[in-house]
Amino acid sequence: MNTSSLALATAAAGSSSSRRSSCWKYDVFLSFRGEDTRTRFTDHLSIALRSAGITTVIDYKLKKGENIQREIDRQIEGSRIAVVVFSKSYAESRWCLRELSMIMRCREDQEGKVVYPIFYDVDPSKVRKQSGSIGEAFQKHERDEDPNEVEQWRKDLKASADLVGRNLETTADRREGEFIQKVVGDINGLLKTSDLKEVKHSVGIAYRVEEFSTKYLDVGGSHDVQIIGIWGMGGIGKTTLARTIYSTYRHSFHGQCYLEEVRSKKKNMVSLQEQFLRDILKRPDIKISSVAEGTKEIEKRLGSMKVLIVVDDINDADQLDELAIEHDSFGPGSRIILIARDEQVLNIQKVEKKYKAQTMTDEEALELLSWHAFGNHCPDKEYIELARGVVDYCGGLPLALKVVGRLLATKKSKSIWKSTLDKLRNIPHGKIHETLRLSYDGLSDDHVKGVFLDISHFFINWYGTHVMAILDSCSGFCVESEIKTIQDRCLLDFDSPKFRMHDLIRDMGREIVRAECAMEPGKRSRLWHHVDVTSVLRDESGTEAIRGLTLVLPEKSDEHPFRTKAFKKMRHLKFLQLNYVKLTGRYRHLSKELRVLLWQGFPLEVIPKDFDLRNLLLIDLSNSKLVRVWVDSDQLPKKLKFLYLDHSRNLTQLPDLSKLPHLESLGLNSCKSVSEGYHLLAQLKMLEYLDLRDCNITDDAIVASLRSLSSLCSLLLDGNGFHRLPILSGLSQLTSLYLNHCTSLEAIPGLPTSLHTLEANYCTELEIMPKLPEMSQMMDLRMKDCRKLKDIPNLDNFLCNMRTLHMEGCTSLTATFKENILLKWRGDVIGGLSLSVNDIPRRLCYVAREDGTVEIEVPTTFDYIGGLAVCIIYSSDNSDCTGSLCIHVVNRTQRTRFHIWPMETTVTASHECYLWLGNLTNKKLNLKGGDRVRVLADFTGTEDNHQIKVKKTGVGIVEREFVASDLIDVDYKLVPYESDEDTDEVQPCKRFKVI
Repeated sequence: MNTSSLALATAAAGSSSSRRSSCWKYDVFLSFRGEDTRTRFTDHLSIALRSAGITTVIDYKLKKGENIQREIDRQIEGSRIAVVVFSKSYAESRWCLRELSMIMRCREDQEGKVVYPIFYDVDPSKVRKQSGSIGEAFQKHERDEDPNEVEQWRKDLKASADLVGRNLETTADRREGEFIQKVVGDINGLLKTSDLKEVKHSVGIAYRVEEFSTKYLDVGGSHDVQIIGIWGMGGIGKTTLARTIYSTYRHSFHGQCYLEEVRSKKKNMVSLQEQFLRDILKRPDIKISSVAEGTKEIEKRLGSMKVLIVVDDINDADQLDELAIEHDSFGPGSRIILIARDEQVLNIQKVEKKYKAQTMTDEEALELLSWHAFGNHCPDKEYIELARGVVDYCGGLPLALKVVGRLLATKKSKSIWKSTLDKLRNIPHGKIHETLRLSYDGLSDDHVKGVFLDISHFFINWYGTHVMAILDSCSGFCVESEIKTIQDRCLLDFDSPKFRMHDLIRDMGREIVRAECAMEPGKRSRLWHHVDVTSVLRDESGTEAIRGLTLVLPEKSDEHPFRTKAFKKMRHLKFLQLNYVKLTGRYRHLSKELRVLLWQGFPLEVIPKDFDLRNLLLIDLSNSKLVRVWVDSDQLPKKLKFLYLDHSRNLTQLPDLSKLPHLESLGLNSCKSVSEGYHLLAQLKMLEYLDLRDCNITDDAIVASLRSLSSLCSLLLDGNGFHRLPILSGLSQLTSLYLNHCTSLEAIPGLPTSLHTLEANYCTELEIMPKLPEMSQMMDLRMKDCRKLKDIPNLDNFLCNMRTLHMEGCTSLTATFKENILLKWRGDVIGGLSLSVNDIPRRLCYVAREDGTVEIEVPTTFDYIGGLAVCIIYSSDNSDCTGSLCIHVVNRTQRTRFHIWPMETTVTASHECYLWLGNLTNKKLNLKGGDRVRVLADFTGTEDNHQIKVKKTGVGIVEREFVASDLIDVDYKLVPYESDEDTDEVQPCKRFKVI
């Protein structure tokens, strides 16, 4: 039972108005098993509570008589908090169990009643599960007592054990005196609980509170004043987390204040300052005449006090200045928590640490939805698939899960669930929309808002380089600052090369545009919905207001062609997507302002001459019927930067590429019929990306052209038939080279020093690799199933730089080569080393066999712990078997459990042994000296008859820092930990979608 989650008990202190409120006569009622604790622990606890001024009642103070049960019931009803001391023989007593049932009934009926369990020499999981001595006691009760009453005792015992309290086993090193002081502090905190809103169904909050308190809050640690930020999108649970933290730790400070909804009180700063001082100083008579006076009073009066302050929902750094939120304004050990949607507000202040609020996992989201929709922790059986659809729609956003759950709670039929969800996908719920829109409304000007609306409609999952170039062209100036502003407000995620946006943020943007003219879509600025777009094109009702339009039809659509005249009035159209759409008429009607043309399945053999392409930056005509691209004219796209003609199988010749001097990306994947024009590639001096996969390229077709591409960064040549590559060492900008499935390739003669990534998997004839050049920057090398390859000269000199080396299935590698690799491999973070090897390196001293669990006690002698090195040997009885490696790390001392997915693999030969060796960073695991840790590896996502089996597992402790620890995206998932009993066998896990 985790004490950092104490606020879950605190939440019970304020309940719904429908429950009967009480006028408390006592603070605490003590329930306990007399034979176990009466004269020892409970007596000491009772004295400590009274010494702290807490009115406490205990049953041995009662006078003997016939009405003792009635008197106890009266005392339970009259006590604000019921403290239940669970001990080994607690459940043996019918008296204790009946008393507990009375306590739990009062908890249900009385507003503000709190039940606080203490586990004294008994494991909480044994109480919850009624195992061990608890289970034996119930077996006796079932023989001797009323079965209905026994069943109620079981329910009450489990429900009370699920509440948050304290466990002697895991607190204060079992020192009872210190343990009692902590309990007294908890009770004081509960009695002093402020009128914060109740946290109902606080799914997953315990783990977030624990993470925040351990890594960020540091209560009782540093005496420095610390300012900590919590930021994230609206509705993600920032306030819920902050309230729980505040309620949990407020009693550890001399003064406390929680300032709510500061954004909305911006014009009434004096009253906010008055509340600030009154709450902390406990002086209701404080009056302030001006903002300047208030700021000075805060600085003067609070400078020596240890305070806990939460400032919730700020959007202007000036508000913090007026509240004197500075390190010098408060006493040693103070903690100030700032909550904002905009990270930039936190950057302005001297914030030591910033916590980005995270969306819920799929499991958490399903449980939260279930509480609100079904009043239970899981959905009704027949609604499970529908509930998962709602979880997918809500995207882990707690606000959305609560709102939609309540909306569906009164809907009984599955058809109403489906129709409601369909409606929400088109028109977001008002409360969700308005909450999310606050971040949009806070954007500084219409131009920034326009950039956000463009991205939400058209550019999600696009590469950032493409989007920036397009928006720069549309604006006439660089939009980098606007993109950063949108990102800081949590409206855009740009952590990867692609722009990503939460689905509900996207829907909010689209609803803003829909509302521009709800009844006449042709007058809106952006069109994306199928029905609206087809209506506008059929009716030819488009106007010059339209900035972007997208219509995606299935490949074999029976939709009748639209007339090009439908676009005649759309003079300001800049973004156009018409996948598998057919048009009739003259193409001169399409806008001359177009910057983006996406037309997969383009139906013509050549782009019409009257189609004005002059301002286009990006053209994607993949899967087209093009035979040639365009006819020479003055309207060619001379500004073009990105051209994609992938899977245009009828294309026979490339266009005159000399007419495209600014081209940066060219995609020709699977253009198998192209036989002319490759020599024109040499004209593309600015080309950075070239995709020639599966193009039937032979040895001499493009040799000279490739050598001339001085700006080339990425070259994709997978699936071609050449035997040798040209010497590419002169391409000084090349960082990525892909040669997978080039099954005729025999030799790679030369590589540039700039290369970071080389993939040559399944090159089954490859025998010769070049000696890696000095100053090589190679980080990722993947050469799986190159079965003729014997070694890679000079590779062992660069292993210290590498993150990933996959050479499993390379069965001809020399023993010396493999020994050198295993000896020198460092591998910063999980990227991993994979070889065809059948034993664990000797330096990993903790080893288990046959799916076994490795047990470690981290030595206390290490100066630095960088993490764990993990190695597995695996194989399968079947070939062509795919699975995801999952590593389970259970820290029994810190009571944490991680599931970690470092890689996916495909076994191509049955009974062949493979080795994988990688590192787990301690920035996630947080291992400390003395920790007892268990590690288990298994594979998920495999069918029963194609199971990949772990034959051996080896683990070692790494005493160095992983310099690339933030560069590789590996899924570390913190999952619930209940008790040591639950870790005796670490169960294989199911991998859920990561949001």
